[in-house]
Amino acid sequence: MLLDTTESTSELGWTTYPDTGWDEVSVLDDRGKLIRTFEVCNVNQNPRVQDNWLATPFLSRHSAPRVFVTLRFSVRDCASLRSPSPTCRETLTLYYKQADTQRELERTWAAEPSNGEKENREGWVKIDTIAADKSFSKVEPSSPHQYQPDRYSRINLKTRSFAPLTRNGFVLAVVDSGACVSLMGVSVFYRRCPATSMYLASYPATPSGAEPTALVPLSGTCVPHSKIQGSTPPRMHCNAEGEWMVPVGGCVCDEGYEQNLNGSACLACPVGYFKSVSGSTPCSVCPPNSRTSQEGSSVCECRSGFYRGAKDANSSACTTPPSAPVSMSWEYESADGGVSLRWRPPVDMGGRSEVWYGVVCRICPSATFTNPTACSWCGEGVTFSPTQTNLKQTKVTLNNLLTRVTYLIQVQSMNEVSALSPFPARYTSINFTTSQSVPSTVPMMHQLSRAPDSITLSWPQPDRPNGDILEYQLRYYDKGSDVDSAASVYSETNTVTVGSLIPGSIYAFQIRARNERGYGPYSNTIYFTTLPLEEHSHQIKNRLPLLVGSVMGGAAFLLVVAAIVVVVVFRSKRRESPYSDRLQRYISNRGGVKYYVDPSTYEDPSEAVKEFAREIDPTHVKIEEVIGAAQFGEVSRGRYRPMGRREVLVAVKTIRWGASDREKGIFLSEAGVMGQFDHPNVLKLEGVITHSAPERIITEFMENGPLDAFLRENEGQFSVLQLIGMLRGVGAGMGMDHNIPTYTASLGSKIPVRWTAPEAFQHRKFSSASDAWSFGILMWEVMSYGERPYWDMSNQEVMKAVADQYRLPAPHNCPSALHSLMLQCWQTERGERPGFDTLLSSLDRLIRHPASLKVEPTRSCSQPLLSPTPTDLTSVSTVSDWLLVLKMERYQDEFDQANLDTLDRVSRLSIEDIQNLGVNLLGHQRKIFNATQQLKAYLSQGQVEV
Repeated sequence: MLLDTTESTSELGWTTYPDTGWDEVSVLDDRGKLIRTFEVCNVNQNPRVQDNWLATPFLSRHSAPRVFVTLRFSVRDCASLRSPSPTCRETLTLYYKQADTQRELERTWAAEPSNGEKENREGWVKIDTIAADKSFSKVEPSSPHQYQPDRYSRINLKTRSFAPLTRNGFVLAVVDSGACVSLMGVSVFYRRCPATSMYLASYPATPSGAEPTALVPLSGTCVPHSKIQGSTPPRMHCNAEGEWMVPVGGCVCDEGYEQNLNGSACLACPVGYFKSVSGSTPCSVCPPNSRTSQEGSSVCECRSGFYRGAKDANSSACTTPPSAPVSMSWEYESADGGVSLRWRPPVDMGGRSEVWYGVVCRICPSATFTNPTACSWCGEGVTFSPTQTNLKQTKVTLNNLLTRVTYLIQVQSMNEVSALSPFPARYTSINFTTSQSVPSTVPMMHQLSRAPDSITLSWPQPDRPNGDILEYQLRYYDKGSDVDSAASVYSETNTVTVGSLIPGSIYAFQIRARNERGYGPYSNTIYFTTLPLEEHSHQIKNRLPLLVGSVMGGAAFLLVVAAIVVVVVFRSKRRESPYSDRLQRYISNRGGVKYYVDPSTYEDPSEAVKEFAREIDPTHVKIEEVIGAAQFGEVSRGRYRPMGRREVLVAVKTIRWGASDREKGIFLSEAGVMGQFDHPNVLKLEGVITHSAPERIITEFMENGPLDAFLRENEGQFSVLQLIGMLRGVGAGMGMDHNIPTYTASLGSKIPVRWTAPEAFQHRKFSSASDAWSFGILMWEVMSYGERPYWDMSNQEVMKAVADQYRLPAPHNCPSALHSLMLQCWQTERGERPGFDTLLSSLDRLIRHPASLKVEPTRSCSQPLLSPTPTDLTSVSTVSDWLLVLKMERYQDEFDQANLDTLDRVSRLSIEDIQNLGVNLLGHQRKIFNATQQLKAYLSQGQVEV
């Protein structure tokens, strides 16, 4: 506010010109308060000299380029005068004049002409002629300066602005040209944006721009303990209304500091908290086994006895060296005296994931005297396979050992911080005495019988028992695990029954014999399968054939079974309980049940992301180029180099700036789903970046792009067996659980009609059976090299055709056995459609028996088969038109060079002619040839000029 007369009660002392014009008087306003006003009412005097000026004092503009003025005045209605004058006015005129000082304006009035040409006065600029909206009719002659309701209810409020102001200040003038007016208040002000701090940048108070639509840019200053984010300095814009808007850039708090709630300051991390990098993330609690001693710490120091490795981030927990290995055992590896040592990893890994081992070898005086101080080093004659130091596996083989010598072996465990500890590495030890008289390998094993939970085995004596066999040790483990998880049974005879097994499971077995000198080496691994429960009821009275697994010559009889983790995800619309809503079953590869958690059931979807997705350090991801757009942002190709692993090519989905919290939740829920699955045929989630903006999802990169586009680009380039292999891969990623209930899609959700089963698009009922229908459409797409299902039919036409029992025909060169499998997927009754276990078995059978893939004439089918929509030839008059309709205009030059310039010549082309034209893609050859046959039939009807 530069001037406000509404609160003044003393004389204002403004300049009036001439003296017979404006008068300054005191009056009572409608609240009974004394105010100062200026009045003039010379309406009945000589109108030629009514040029009454009222000027403010010199006002400093305070760097404002535009100033506003509000006039509060009342005007008498000219028609209410007793003798109205034709020159009576109900308007005022507003002027301003710029100057640098008050002295510059002292001679203003003497120098100004008084001829009435106001707009030409030197230095004065007209702002506006202000007309009254309301006027009063009369004034009581007895009390002209008292409150009169009619008069004060007719007060006018008018605001005008003027610009540009370039000098230090100005004078404002109100000019009367013959009105009866009372100027009750003048307010002169400019608008400015207040001083503020936003996005960790401070901005001083800033006047608005000279133009009403102008935005005044202003660079901000980062608050203490912060710096510019990225390369763009913080900037705001002040609009004409004095409001800040259009923020650009910003600041982020330094390491050791976090922003307060309103983003106006950076606060030091309290003791026990830290922040290792600058950015918008808050301070974090010190990692385990670390602490800080002062505020504003960027790193937490490790507590005594805990360390960080050279490659560990400052934000990582402090760790310790591992404990000693456990469960160490030894066995003869071969008849030439080699000894194999095995152990299990330390129980306490020290808080780290990596561990390696070192082997120390000593020779002791006897088996009863193995104190390490009395034992000597083995020397360089003993060799270690694969290595003696930096051993990553839990097995080592010692060769070139002396016979009848006692060895003391120590196995140390170490990690990245072992070298930082003042204490030696922890170890476990074992001693043994070598001998050449242990039993040789057991040559074979027989399966005598099997049951759902047990297997009975027998074996012959070793070829070289080297004395009496005291006992046999049989170790076994599930084929899906490894020898470290093996269990053992012992027998003094050559027969044993292994119980407590899982029905229908494959187990690995190894056996070794022991004499008075010790155990001999284990036999090669042999696999046997327990009886499945469904077979048990039919074969309970029958003995299984004797299965002999010969291990002569080092050969093993192997049964190979592909264990597939099958994922079936469903979400029921009807919620039975908090658990049934969130937990969804899928089958694990170990015969158990895992649970899929629907991220949308979390109150905060980001919690699902934290639970199932790995947070990735953004410095490990390098963006190479943007390759596309997604619903909430863009997709880029990049490279990800995780700590300790090789660099991999990845796809990076980045959410756009300014996305809402709801959009971020939907965006990140995708990671909450993908992070729960690990299957070679399901897109792999590498991790997410959520601790720094913008949020990103990192997945494996599918370098060949969408399957349908890939097939169209490589049409005719694959064998039928290769195409079926693609289908097998897709099917492996699908579910096999027939007990998954039906679920209903919500209204308004989009349904891909061409791939959808009839019960799904009619009643929105989805199940594993409807997935099988969709898989049948996918098989048709793959075998037709990405052709559009149902061609150019509309969605309504597709739904009607499917409801009328029409089905897609076999694609060109599609084996009848595979088309028959498609038709099984398209059974109207969903209970008659095959499950994915059946589909995979059928595809595997076709792959194992390529002879069944011969293309044969399509057999008769219970459903009528659709045909492609014929090309509309009514608008075709030239070869160019015909190629354009077929979307084969790319071959226009080839047709021109072959002088195929009439439709009649084109209609006579054979498949060999088309090949000779240079059409190399099999699908294009077929499409053009079929179109020529249709064209020939069309021309024979005489409907096209040729």
